[in-house]
Amino acid sequence: MHHGVLRKRCQVKYAFIKAERPNFIIRSMCRILKVHPSGFYAWLKAPDSKRAIEDKRQTGLIKNAWEESGKVYGYRKLHDDLCDLGETCCPNRVARLAKIAGIRAEIGYKRRPGKYGGKPSVVVNNTLDRQFDVATPNRVWVTDITYIKTTEGFSYLAVVIDLYSRRVIGWAMQNRQPTELVLQALFMAVWRRKPVGKVIIHSDQGSQFTSIEWASFLKQHNLEHSMSRRGNCHDNAVAESFFNLLKRERIRRRTYKTRAEARQDVFDYIEMFYNPKRKHVRNQMLSPNDFERQHKMSRQGV
Repeated sequence: MHHGVLRKRCQVKYAFIKAERPNFIIRSMCRILKVHPSGFYAWLKAPDSKRAIEDKRQTGLIKNAWEESGKVYGYRKLHDDLCDLGETCCPNRVARLAKIAGIRAEIGYKRRPGKYGGKPSVVVNNTLDRQFDVATPNRVWVTDITYIKTTEGFSYLAVVIDLYSRRVIGWAMQNRQPTELVLQALFMAVWRRKPVGKVIIHSDQGSQFTSIEWASFLKQHNLEHSMSRRGNCHDNAVAESFFNLLKRERIRRRTYKTRAEARQDVFDYIEMFYNPKRKHVRNQMLSPNDFERQHKMSRQGV
């Protein structure tokens, strides 16, 4: 193997040993990583090269970007953040520096194996039919409910998401999950967006979405109902994906003493991070708010 490659590998190992000194014995780490302690101490005393100084500087930027994301971004989104700052670096370099610094993205939940299907809905047709790519805002919205644990008991969260940008345009939280919960979330969406023309609103077959009150509200506000097949979570995959993000990036990291505390944290995640800041690959690495802003400017010819 080329001498330069061996030297770089040793330097990576030395950097790891240096970072883990508070946690492990140096000689033990050297033995496991197959480097000599004298080589590590010599590297430790040597003055930093220009490359090492640049590594430290960019590692600091990467850490800042990672912490601003709530410590959830992986190297691809971190690389995009550095490019936004005017930094010149490749994704592989960001991945290497992030790995040395112990920075990694949160890993999502694995779905339990099983059959996902069922008989076609006999309540409302599946008009959406998994057509999740939408060309303009306020054409297709999706809605769903999840629960959040607190020491006071469960709190239920309903959201409405615009498929165009994946922006959460309406949400509500209550101690129970009656039809009123989903209507509050949908009312917020209608009030915020004030759509012109018919909008498809897609849901599962939960009792909240088959009630007379729900159907009446849709009719009054020119909303066309689409419904998933029974027992098929993939028909509402975008809402499921948002809940997975919320739980792994925020809720799983917290222990809520009260429902009010949980609601405040959900507000912070949706309104202060997810909508205005969280980058989406589908949105060309823009947040939902920025993606919609870009769409509006392109229509105005700016």
